[in-house]
Amino acid sequence: MAKKSAATQAKAAAKSGATKVKPATAKERVLITGAAGFLGSHLCDRFLQEGYHVIGMDNLITGRLKNIEHLFHRSDFEFHHHDVTKFVHVPGKLKYILHFASPASPIDYLKIPIQTLKVSSLGTHNLLGLALEKGARILVASTSEVYGDPQVHPQTEAYWGHVNTVGPRGVYDEAKRFQEAITMAYHTYHGLETRIVRIFNTYGPRMRLNDGRVLPAFIGQALRGEDLTIFGKGDQTRSFCYVDDLVEGIYRLLKSDYAGPVNIGNPAEITIKQFAQEIVKLTGTKQKLVYKPLPQDDPMQRRPDITLAKKLLKWQPKVDRAQGLKITYAYFKGLSKTELNEKEHNSFEGYVRR
Repeated sequence: MAKKSAATQAKAAAKSGATKVKPATAKERVLITGAAGFLGSHLCDRFLQEGYHVIGMDNLITGRLKNIEHLFHRSDFEFHHHDVTKFVHVPGKLKYILHFASPASPIDYLKIPIQTLKVSSLGTHNLLGLALEKGARILVASTSEVYGDPQVHPQTEAYWGHVNTVGPRGVYDEAKRFQEAITMAYHTYHGLETRIVRIFNTYGPRMRLNDGRVLPAFIGQALRGEDLTIFGKGDQTRSFCYVDDLVEGIYRLLKSDYAGPVNIGNPAEITIKQFAQEIVKLTGTKQKLVYKPLPQDDPMQRRPDITLAKKLLKWQPKVDRAQGLKITYAYFKGLSKTELNEKEHNSFEGYVRR
């Protein structure tokens, strides 16, 4: 007896009241730049979890493939090794673009100041153009550093900042301020759907021990048996947000209808000296606290006012510092001896002027 054609079988199934099999729909695609970095890699995880096809892009100047190698086996993830300061081409449709490519560590951006300026200016320009071409919504990663060494505390989105444009930190601060300006210009002039997140101090697994930021620096020193280095008197403050909380805030902001900047961070403020004491207690080490001169333009206060995020996004951090530090410390303890003692992350060959 001849087999029935697929069309005949489908008609017969319809007559019998059988449920129709819907054709598989293509996943919506999202481009995440800086995908191999600390925050970018966690965003890749989140958007895959939400059912998107993720295109990760990174030039690997500061990012590490190790952060995303667990995703390479997936058919809904692809990686493009590319520098966004050059022309960016992504074939096919894009639903969202999240621009997180940038050095974020003072050690890095002081070594590669020109590249730091370019990735948030030329790179942002290229990605805004891509978003316009694709009809995609774009979210750009700004920073609390746009407030500089603030004279208003805590910092609200309405505060314009106190920034030294020609100081050593100006290459990062002003790059991000320009990034916000050109993003808003594309929103007002072209009607592009844009979102701006101002990220405050964030921590969690996949941070680099040697990136110069205070949390990995303290934990790295404790694990190596070194004294903990405090710059200044240690009375400057920071507010630390666990990475999962930050990613949740970013996701909600992307999905919102708000184009202005939004602070995402944890308002629980602590002095650097108190934080060092917490790390000593957490690690069970006996290291001393040693003091060195405060670097130029290092902010004395850093605490987000998240009133807008609470109202607009119904968001606030859930992970307290004690819980988040335990998870982060467990990650760092799992590093190899080579990674633990690694002093230089990258030679920046080809970027550093000799």
